[in-house]
This record gives sequence, C-alpha cells and structure tokens, in this order.
Amino acid sequence: MVRLAAISEPQRSAPGYSEGFRAAVSAALEYLLGAVERPQRSSLQPPTAVLRQAETAARTGTTLETVLRRCFAGYTLFGDFLIEEAEGGGLLQSGAMKQVLRDQASSFDRLVAAVTLEYTREAGRCSESVRERRAKLVEQLLAGEPSNPTELAYDFDAQHLGLLAKGIGAGQAVCDIAKSLDRRLLAVERLEGVVWAWLGSRRDISPAELQRLLSSNWPSGITVAIGEPTEGLSGWRLTHQQALAALPVAASSPQASVYYGDVALLASAIQDDLLAASLRTRYLAPLVPGRDGGAALRETLRAYLAADRNVSSAAAMLGVNRRTVANRIRAIEERLNCPLRVCAAEIEVALRLAEHEAMRPPPGEALRAADDGAVLPLDR
Repeated sequence: MVRLAAISEPQRSAPGYSEGFRAAVSAALEYLLGAVERPQRSSLQPPTAVLRQAETAARTGTTLETVLRRCFAGYTLFGDFLIEEAEGGGLLQSGAMKQVLRDQASSFDRLVAAVTLEYTREAGRCSESVRERRAKLVEQLLAGEPSNPTELAYDFDAQHLGLLAKGIGAGQAVCDIAKSLDRRLLAVERLEGVVWAWLGSRRDISPAELQRLLSSNWPSGITVAIGEPTEGLSGWRLTHQQALAALPVAASSPQASVYYGDVALLASAIQDDLLAASLRTRYLAPLVPGRDGGAALRETLRAYLAADRNVSSAAAMLGVNRRTVANRIRAIEERLNCPLRVCAAEIEVALRLAEHEAMRPPPGEALRAADDGAVLPLDR
C-alpha cells in the first residue's frame, strides 16, 4: 500500500480519497486473486471500487499516468508474490504456473482498460463542468452581475483587447496568438463555434504587432473580429462589445481579421434596421434609375471616396477620363440633392452596407456554417 501511494502521493485534501484508495487496492488484489482461483476467469468484471477510485482521481486532479503507474506497480507486486509462492511449492516451471501468469495478465489488461475508460469519462465530464462554470462567470461579469472574477485567473485591472474568433480551430488559434504576444489569455467557447477571448497585459498591446501576426500566422478559414485596446473592468466589457459588433462584418469580409475601429459605422448600421433602411433609401435608391441600375454611379462613388475625393485619381482607378468622373459626380449630387463633401461619410457607409448584404450568405447556408463550426477546449 505504501509503495503504491508513494507513486505521486494521493490527494489527501479530497474527502474520502485515502479511504477509497485503500479500498481500491484491496479490491484490485481480490480481483487478481479471483482470476487465479476461478476457472471462468474471463467472466470476472473489474471491481466497482477500482472504477470509482479512477473517477475520484480524475475529479481531484490526479493524472491518468499516475493512476496507471499505481496499477502497474500493484500488478508487479502481485506477480512477485505469485512467483515466490510458486518457488516455495516447486511449481515455477510447471505448465500450470505459465497458464496462471497468462490469465493474470489477461485479467490485468481488462482492469487497465476499464480504469482508463472510467477516468477518461469522468475527466471529460469535469472538463465540461469547468468550461461551463468559466463561461457563466464571464457572462455574469459582462452583464455587471455580482461574481468572483478571481476564479478566472485573469487581471481585469490591466489593458485588454477583445477578440471573437469563429471557425474550426479558433480556440487553438487564439491561444497561439496570446502566446506569441506574451499576453494573458481569457477565452471561453460559446454557441455556433465562436470563441470569446481577451488578451490582457500591463503593457500596451500593439495593433501593428497583432496585425503582423494575424497576417503571417492566422489559419485560413477562421474569422476574427477585434475590439479596441481598453483598460479596467469596464474596458474589458467595452472591447468585447466592440468585437461582438464587428463580427457580422468580419463574417462577410474577404479579410480574415476585422478591427472594430475600421468598421464602427458599418457595424452600427448592420445592427440598426432603421438606420440601414434610411441609408439605403436616402443615398442608394436615387442612384438606381438608369440602364445599369446605378452600377456605374456606385462604382464611381467607391473610387472617388477611396481616392480621398480626388477626381483625377478616381479616373485613373476606373480607367476613364477625368471629365467622365466629374460628370458622374455632378449627376450623383443632383440625384441626392446634396454635395458629396457634406454627406460623404453617410454614402460610404451605405455603399459598404450594400456590399456586406451582397456578400452575406443566405439564411440556410449561414445556419449550416454555424452548425459546422467547432472549437478546441480552452482551459488556459
């Protein structure tokens, strides 16, 4: 018993662990003895006490390696006992002894397989319980409800950067980014394969460094929306809300990463049905009449705004002459009854909103994509 316990001391703090440990050892020895004594050895089932102790080990943090090492140590001790007894009785070289050892090995294999299965099942249940608890604490903090954030092992007084990542492997991807940036990571898995994550540090988080890592190391097929750097618990909430607002934009963007600061107005328009409808009615609908449904005017607007309202640069981008662009701009202003210098920001959001809606997958495809999303367990 002492020799077995010496293989990584049992968790004495767990109620009943030591008693269960002793009971499991006794039950395992009886099981092996029964395999030697009974002719119907294959019908012996691994003892319940051993299986329950495997579950307790999983719950109390004892590793599977330690559990199995104890099993093998006990098996070795029992084998030594059998050999000593056989030597004393002159049976060591007999065929009967060889059969006993084979039967003992077979019974021990069944015991190890059963212990491994029970440990793995319980460890999975415990891991799921921990993840659910962490997620609940995070939701409570976001909602401003009373909770104990110390359980999350994260510095809420530091600087934070909120991320929302979606796709197969998203959990591992955010872990890798946090490690590369040497930042503390708080991450939980949510619905539809989305990972809520925060990078925390007492040092400033460089957007340029993050962008470099995302450009070079971010896996394909994973979308990430990023908030703005903030500080304190209120900032921790704010950067998450920013990332949450930017996620629909990221989902329809050809780029793997989208920063809230770059899409703030568009993100707001997507969530505000009144604003979105008003922008379409006020700035896009008047451009539709015509042979091409307003396509040339919208294309000119995009180039003009991208060129910082420079007619010559816009003309070069479109491959037309300067006069063509100037005429189109004049026609747009007449249809909108508004100079572009006054409503440029609103028009740009309206155009980006239209692009977003055009790239958004149909509802059925979106649901299928959500069902296919998966993440790795996060317990860091």
